[in-house]
Amino acid sequence: MNKIIGNKLKVLRKEKGWSQEQASDYLSISQSAYARIENGASTSWANHVERICDIFQVTLEELVKTNNNLKESNIQNETAQKVQTVNQLSEKLIEQYEERIKELKEIIEVLKK
Repeated sequence: MNKIIGNKLKVLRKEKGWSQEQASDYLSISQSAYARIENGASTSWANHVERICDIFQVTLEELVKTNNNLKESNIQNETAQKVQTVNQLSEKLIEQYEERIKELKEIIEVLKK
């Protein structure tokens, strides 16, 4: 159950664009305590369940219910982020190769003379 709650909190937090520190501030707990809740290593979420439901605008039932759609949404978001990262890295790599080709062409021109 702790893992389910932790995963849902992580997804809900990311949907709001919050860091763990921001979410922990809203709950008036330390960032490390919040991180343990998200990681499923703590049951202290139960002490804060009313506040959690308020800040993330979910019902208690939504929070504790096993929901594969939430997992699928999380997987899709993570996949999209990874694709974006790969695309950015590819663009940088291409730029580096083009710059290196330009340098090598200049060297060849100097050597021809």
